[in-house]
Amino acid sequence: MEQGSKNPDDPGQLPLPCASGCGFFGSPDTDGLCSKCFRDSLRRAEAQAQLQASAEPQAAAATSKEAEEEGARRAKAKGRCASCGRKVGLMGFECRCGGVFCGEHRYSDRHDCCYDYRGAGRDAISQANPVVRADKVDKF
Repeated sequence: MEQGSKNPDDPGQLPLPCASGCGFFGSPDTDGLCSKCFRDSLRRAEAQAQLQASAEPQAAAATSKEAEEEGARRAKAKGRCASCGRKVGLMGFECRCGGVFCGEHRYSDRHDCCYDYRGAGRDAISQANPVVRADKVDKF
């Protein structure tokens, strides 16, 4: 009879909200956390322990690995739009700023373009049209 007679007025039997404030109910077995928050906290603790253990012996090799990973990311990102990340395949548009963009972001005003079009135009005009000055003539 004891099993079916849970008294909702008993303060020890009321479910407590999760300690992380996610809105679910916690359990004293999981330190007052719900099952999802408890699992996430275990994963974070495990990842932090692995990070600390692996950081010490690989400190010297980290710079070379980072350079290789950055090169791999650039090669991998070649087929994606630099603005939205959409796959562009063979139809990617290369901008003068060095990025590859999809059809929606191919124009300089549609993506954050860092290329100086005004300065490039000025340079092109100055090279194409050299300054012409008249020779000084002695007037009588």
